[in-house]
Amino acid sequence: MEEERHTNHNHNPEILQALEALKRASKEVEVIATTSDDGGCSSPSMRALLELETGSDDLFSGDPLLSPLRHLLSELRSLSSSFPSSPRNKSIGTSFLNSIFRRPKSPHHAMVSQVAGLISAEIQSWIDRETLHRLVSALLSQFSDEERATLLLALETRASEGFDRGFQDTLLKSGAFSVVESVLADPGCAKVVRDRCAALIYALVRFNKDVFVGPVLMGSTIDSLVTIASPATLQALNGLIAAIKSPLIDELHSRGELQRLVSLLSSPDLEVQIRALEFALAIGYFGRKEAVEAMLTQGLIKRLLCLQRSELGGALIDMDSWDFPKENGRNSDHGIHVGRLLKPKQGKSKQLRFLEARPFASAVARFAIQVEVGEGLRQREKRAIKQDILKRVKEAATSPVEAANVLAEVLWGAKKGMTSALPCLAVPPFYRIMWLLSWWGYWVIVIDS
Repeated sequence: MEEERHTNHNHNPEILQALEALKRASKEVEVIATTSDDGGCSSPSMRALLELETGSDDLFSGDPLLSPLRHLLSELRSLSSSFPSSPRNKSIGTSFLNSIFRRPKSPHHAMVSQVAGLISAEIQSWIDRETLHRLVSALLSQFSDEERATLLLALETRASEGFDRGFQDTLLKSGAFSVVESVLADPGCAKVVRDRCAALIYALVRFNKDVFVGPVLMGSTIDSLVTIASPATLQALNGLIAAIKSPLIDELHSRGELQRLVSLLSSPDLEVQIRALEFALAIGYFGRKEAVEAMLTQGLIKRLLCLQRSELGGALIDMDSWDFPKENGRNSDHGIHVGRLLKPKQGKSKQLRFLEARPFASAVARFAIQVEVGEGLRQREKRAIKQDILKRVKEAATSPVEAANVLAEVLWGAKKGMTSALPCLAVPPFYRIMWLLSWWGYWVIVIDS
């Protein structure tokens, strides 16, 4: 009976729109029940819910999951009947006096509000079940790519609303995660569908890391994200690294994926290069010694220097003399999207606007600072890694002038406020001073060498 009901609903896509409308109606009743004299019984939203209760015998029969909703609607009708009908013709004086000497609301008002809130929660559970069933059916059947992407986005939005135990139980019972993961790994699926699958998996990890981190680390998600290597999948991978941190980085290292990801810094796709730079910065911040050293061994510094020499590179130290594009006499915020490196347009700092136009500026120094202030390395390991960075900069530089400029930027970059332009960092002034002092010894080493 349950399967038959879902099959019938799959041919009626308007049911989700109707359920959303009923959920909005129940929320409206929940609010106005405590503010109106009649408990909101005369409102259109209440009438919509009572009409649903009238047809509940036929609509809800055969589905035990809808029994709680059916009982709540019956209770709402009983409560609405307890309010006397308000006279339609009130004098102005009476209405004015009632507004001044308003009698306190009876317990019935609070009960109506409470029942309406419970109805809203039950309708949301109904929506979740329908959405998940449609999604699984769409991914396993010959549905259009547009419909698949729409359903994936709807579920991603739902997961982004915050933790909900009922939604989690419904999600786990539906088996949607394994289906989404298999579609992500299917090279025959459309790119837009696979990109949306990647975004959904990231949303589910943020929804509850305790439940979904394990399947991500043990399943095919990691390999799929690296293999696809589109801007969307790399953005999802960077988000997963920020959420899972060292365990995911260790898994990438053990699978030998760091080499492939470092090579993406030389991709012909600009957006992929930007995401790959974000990935390198995240590894520098969260990664353990083995992962950071593996990236350095794969020529990370050389690739970062190449990006820094490009038209979209440069140095943050040149920011003060750089002419920001103007539009209608005002500084324009238009530029190249650099993903998580950016904050919202309103209140955007000068450093972030500079990085928006020059996303590869000071790439080497930004990576070095991530290593310095990161949480994946011990202090002794940080010192060893920074010495290795300085050595590789001198080896990869095309001229002594370039080497001197980059080394100086690495050593003294924080003085120009570079840390405020990095993602996920808000370094207090005290630690910035300590950072500068810690680099003093390396400056002496560079001079002596």
